[in-house]
Amino acid sequence: MRILQAKSALLPDGWARDVTVQIGADGRIFSLEPTSNAVDHHVDILLPAPANVHSHAFQRAMAGLSERRSAGQDSFWTWRQLMFRFLDQLTPDDVQIIAAQVQMEMLEAGFAAVGEFHYLHHRPGGAPYGDLAEMSVRIAAAADQTGIGLTLLPVLYHQGGVDGRDLGPGQVRFGNDPERFFRLLEAADQAISTLPDDTVLGAAPHSLRAVSRGALREVIANTTGPLHLHLAEQKAEVDEISKAYGARPVEWLLDNHPPDKRWCLIHCTQMLAHETSQLAATGAVAGLCPITEGSLGDGIFDGARWIAQQGAIAIGSDSNIRISLAEELRQLEYTQRLRDHARAVMATQNRSTGRFLYDAALSGGAQAMGRASGAIAPGHYADLLALDGGAVDLTGRQGDLVLDTWIFAGDDRLVRDVWSAGRHLVQHGQHIARAEITANYRACLARLRDVI
Repeated sequence: MRILQAKSALLPDGWARDVTVQIGADGRIFSLEPTSNAVDHHVDILLPAPANVHSHAFQRAMAGLSERRSAGQDSFWTWRQLMFRFLDQLTPDDVQIIAAQVQMEMLEAGFAAVGEFHYLHHRPGGAPYGDLAEMSVRIAAAADQTGIGLTLLPVLYHQGGVDGRDLGPGQVRFGNDPERFFRLLEAADQAISTLPDDTVLGAAPHSLRAVSRGALREVIANTTGPLHLHLAEQKAEVDEISKAYGARPVEWLLDNHPPDKRWCLIHCTQMLAHETSQLAATGAVAGLCPITEGSLGDGIFDGARWIAQQGAIAIGSDSNIRISLAEELRQLEYTQRLRDHARAVMATQNRSTGRFLYDAALSGGAQAMGRASGAIAPGHYADLLALDGGAVDLTGRQGDLVLDTWIFAGDDRLVRDVWSAGRHLVQHGQHIARAEITANYRACLARLRDVI
């Protein structure tokens, strides 16, 4: 039993003073009752740590490489071609090293777990590795090194567009038909079998344009874990689906495969008002990645309308060009303000903006990850983060003002400690294996510096 003592902590029923957290050997919170046993760690401000629900780890190494203008107008689609050229250079060793760096940075930012939307499966040219799940093995190895909680989401991607055309040169490393995809899922399950018990396997049909209607139906019917899908991210995607299916992406999904709480729908930045309301009412999570959505010009999620229907949201870092829990939440609120010419758009009568956003990220993240987390409560995994109560910005701040100040005025430097399922991975603001992970990443970047 490990015991934490917090001067203040955010519990399910609100803020409390002098909280004792007892963590069992299984990584779950055993009790919040005071104990005569010696305290292992003292912290100032203890919070539940949310999950990062959407990551493409390898894209971290592209950060800063896509800001030059090409001929004509740059867009998501021109960026995508750059990404295809970049990933064609990556080896399994590279992917493992990059993923470890990403996971370390997530932990240091305050995330306790990651949903890896994993689609880089094969060799350059599209031939499978000897082990079909070689790249899943590498993601698992990175998680073993960093200790982050992992929900692995192998991606089905088997057509180059909604018309069923063949995969293009940049896509062949992703490609599997449904039969091979299910074999890949079995191999991925084996790859994560040596990780801690809080590890989860889900599935991710990439998008309505990259997965046929029949294949989507097979994945829904033959998997039981979390189900993640890119949906309504770009205008061109909406137009392509509308032309082929006679309905917009959200309309088609609602009519043919109504989502439920098992689903996490990524981005949802191109929805009409009625689509937003109807999709929110299903109980599915909207997996939002505001920094990446801003970087790629995706559009602005209609947060006010979504929460008016009690819709669930969660936060991801997608392309990982900047990994910051506080900044993702800040960007989400600020985009709402810019669109609506208003302030505190996602606040409620009872909760400040920071408190609402943080609570939403906790509950939606736990749901989307299939993870018993999101609260400091017995039976939940000890996914925890401690803020530095001595930080100058937090002077005199208590309760929800702590969250508002961290999210809207602070940054990652306020994060002092992070636990993932009881594993104390960030101490004094740094990951316990930072030196080794960063040295490996520097060497990897040096090798890749001339690929674009």
